[in-house]
Amino acid sequence: MNLLDWCVIVIYLTLVIGIAVFINRRQKDTEDYYLGGRKIKWWQSGASTMATQLGAISFVSAPAFVAIKEGGGLKWLCYEFGLPLALIPVMAVIIPVLHRHHYVSIYEYLEKRFDGGTRSLVSLLFQFGRGLATAVAVLAGGLVLSTALSISTPAAIILVGLITVIYDALGGIKVVILSDFLQMAIIICGILICGGVALSVVGWEGAFNGLSPDRFDILDFRHWGFSPEGEYAFWPMLIGGIFLYMSYYGTDQSQVQRELSVGNVDDVRKSLMVNALGRFPLVLSYCLMGIFIGAIFSSPEGFHRVGEIMGLSVDAARQTLSSDPDRMVPMFILGYLPHGIIGFIFVAIMAALMSSLDSGLNSLSAVTMKDFYQRYIKLNAGERHYLIASKIITFIWGIFCVSAALVFYYFGEATRQTTIVLINAVGSMLYGPILATFLLGMFTKKLNGQSVKIGIAVGIIVNFCLWIFTPVSWLWWNVTGFLTTALIAFLVILFRRIIPENIPNTTLIRHVEERSEINWNSRYMLVGMYFFFIVIFTYLIELWGTL
Repeated sequence: MNLLDWCVIVIYLTLVIGIAVFINRRQKDTEDYYLGGRKIKWWQSGASTMATQLGAISFVSAPAFVAIKEGGGLKWLCYEFGLPLALIPVMAVIIPVLHRHHYVSIYEYLEKRFDGGTRSLVSLLFQFGRGLATAVAVLAGGLVLSTALSISTPAAIILVGLITVIYDALGGIKVVILSDFLQMAIIICGILICGGVALSVVGWEGAFNGLSPDRFDILDFRHWGFSPEGEYAFWPMLIGGIFLYMSYYGTDQSQVQRELSVGNVDDVRKSLMVNALGRFPLVLSYCLMGIFIGAIFSSPEGFHRVGEIMGLSVDAARQTLSSDPDRMVPMFILGYLPHGIIGFIFVAIMAALMSSLDSGLNSLSAVTMKDFYQRYIKLNAGERHYLIASKIITFIWGIFCVSAALVFYYFGEATRQTTIVLINAVGSMLYGPILATFLLGMFTKKLNGQSVKIGIAVGIIVNFCLWIFTPVSWLWWNVTGFLTTALIAFLVILFRRIIPENIPNTTLIRHVEERSEINWNSRYMLVGMYFFFIVIFTYLIELWGTL
């Protein structure tokens, strides 16, 4: 990297902080800070959500998984199978109920439907899972960025963490969404530039002949995810993925907070349609980028050019990539792109990392403020006090996530890999029980807070036992946690004969009036058909790659 590259990076970071300072001067209360005054446009919300999904791990690790990681390949596309089908019930059921109450923290719904204890329990579970997941995302991005910027990993973590905490604490959800929209555009440009340059080097034939045919294996209908080799099989990725994405897009504060910042339910549904239809092409694009770049590194010439730029021998460059496959994209950028463009692409990587961090911090701050600070610490303060406290809480969460990322880093490589696996496991242990809690509240009046809390506890215990004692894929835990929580909650009511009282009708889906000029049922059918299109399209890719 030279001075021109660093100028590009500094200009971008200055722009983001400048936007945050401008927005900070116009904030009046916590609704402005956490929901942007509920004036966010649907297309901004949709792009912001996708930007968060396309973090630094996706931009860098997914191409490496496709091209060179052991056991990898285009099976990464299987992660998208469950998404369209999962978003249909989110749009049709969950969002209409949550949006009408003007919540800041979605866990306020659980107190209105059940009791305060249920709200506090689920909010704590969210903060535990999201706090650790955000820290690991910072760590993974820092490992990549350190290679890109030729600085140490702790320095990369602190640099990006500090910048993100500053603009997030100042600007709130509005700067998160606007910066994510900008970051989304930069990321897409980065994918197109890297993929286009790599394709021009190897050509279409060289790209698809440069990788082993098993890299194009996608659809595995033989395994069910009950053994280690079936983790990426079709059925766990589809069925487990449906429950995972329903919970993530419908009951995870980091995602739903964006949806609540949009003015009306129809516009929220439009933003979710952006994700239902737009995520697969985006994921496909960075997977293709992985194929093209991987083909370059399948020949000694690719290592020779990169080695010259980085001052390494061919063997040393090959060993570097073998020991850390996530360095593939940064090594390609340094070896094959001109200065200025290098800075722009590294801005894309940095933007991907920042988009993962900023949404996590803002959502963690929102639930801490609304579910705990305003309820237990400072009950009757003014809006000015709560606004200042919100910024401080965001800053504290930022310090926690950056510090946790540094701690994970200093534990060593083996522990870092275990940590990333741990975060996937913790998330899937919690998602099913949390989803069940919301849906049970929306569909039945028979359950109360006590029965649901017992169901959550048993659901988590069952998933923990599956984790410790069985090889069942973590994707299935989203299903088992959901079913166990629902079953136990009903059994508690049945045997203890508890009769819930004073259930607000507005918390039930059958009492939600949906007035819309848009025929959403036809659009839901379109999304369902899109699922079959994705499966057929991936089959054609698999067929083409193995010819």
